[in-house]
Amino acid sequence: MESRPTVDLLVHSASQLLTCSGGPQRGPALGTLGLIEHGAVAIRAGLIVATGSTEELRRSYSASRELSAAGRVVLPGFVDPHTHLVWAGDRAAEFEQRVQGASYLEILEAGGGILSTVRRTRFASLETLLSESRPRLRKMLEHGTTTAEAKTGYGLELEAELRLLHAILALGSEGPVDLVPTFLAAHAVPEGWQPAEYVALICDHMLPALVPWWARTGQGRPLPFVDVFCEVGAFDLELSRRVLECARSLGFPLKIHADEFNPLGAARLAVELEATSADHLLQTPASDLKRLAGSDTVAVALPATPFGLAVPTYAPAQAILRHGGILALGTDLNPGTAWCENMQFVISLACRTMGLSPAQAIAAATINAAAAIGRHERVGSLEPGKEADVLLLSVSDYRQLGYRFGTNLVSTVIKKGQIVVAERTDGLD
Repeated sequence: MESRPTVDLLVHSASQLLTCSGGPQRGPALGTLGLIEHGAVAIRAGLIVATGSTEELRRSYSASRELSAAGRVVLPGFVDPHTHLVWAGDRAAEFEQRVQGASYLEILEAGGGILSTVRRTRFASLETLLSESRPRLRKMLEHGTTTAEAKTGYGLELEAELRLLHAILALGSEGPVDLVPTFLAAHAVPEGWQPAEYVALICDHMLPALVPWWARTGQGRPLPFVDVFCEVGAFDLELSRRVLECARSLGFPLKIHADEFNPLGAARLAVELEATSADHLLQTPASDLKRLAGSDTVAVALPATPFGLAVPTYAPAQAILRHGGILALGTDLNPGTAWCENMQFVISLACRTMGLSPAQAIAAATINAAAAIGRHERVGSLEPGKEADVLLLSVSDYRQLGYRFGTNLVSTVIKKGQIVVAERTDGLD
């Protein structure tokens, strides 16, 4: 009799196993969950070996350890493709100003907003940055995020921006959440600078200096993304182009904050320069949306931001899908407009404000979000050969994710095959 191959961990007896298999999902295909009833997933050496029915996998594999899902949902770990994770201080006073009627741009023009956080962050030590950011990262993990992008952008000078990158690398090395870094020196214009002068500094000094620094410090990782905030009061379209073209010439992959408050043509620029993602998109014109949807640039919607700003405009998800685009979801975790570590809340918001079904929102928060940071070959779905980043929910129907909000439905988090957040009674055999 043939012996069965042994795996390290077998997660079994799921009411619904959502694999989200098959790669990034475009247009009307969004929401293809690859659902397996009474499902199971076999894991060895941190990677997924197989998915299938519990009966099939128990017959095919011997497991060193088993974890019963006990009739609950199992799905891929969430991927958050847009965060400003590392900063110092808070902006609670500005929140009070906003609820009393001040707009985001008015606060920015008065020296608040991003520049307020820059004043606190620029002079913060690495230890301070780590100690203030770790609790945010832990909350992300506890709510199911297993991979996340993290931006600099609160230093606005080379030394401080590199310190933020160092913090991102250190937090990623500590684990268990994998962090994908983004260099966002073009987040705002520093006090005392003209926009064109500061962009010249970024292109002539910061980005060229980042290449050798990363070779020494980046732990063998690919070059980080380079992003720019293309917006009134920050960087216009031509200055944004200069930053991104310079970054591309040096080998950096690209992202862009696009059309959040004003339609400046940033989404169109993202397509032209083959950026990995264009994010926000609240004011993108219809013609640019169609062009974006016809490209491989991922449209990243960040519904917690308009929610945080109490504005009625959300990313036009239905138009993006109608034209066949790749739509992803992220938190935009930041101190000013969206202090939100919870991708579950983002899924709930997307269902209510962007017309997504729970299945579409889940796919946008997993496999498509992974595509928005260039990691869809490694994470974002439960498929053989991919990293075993797995969530167990406390419910038996995946639609509860969109239906409920304000609570944490994730009961267990597995990262690369290791249980990193567990219930007190976790069903281990």
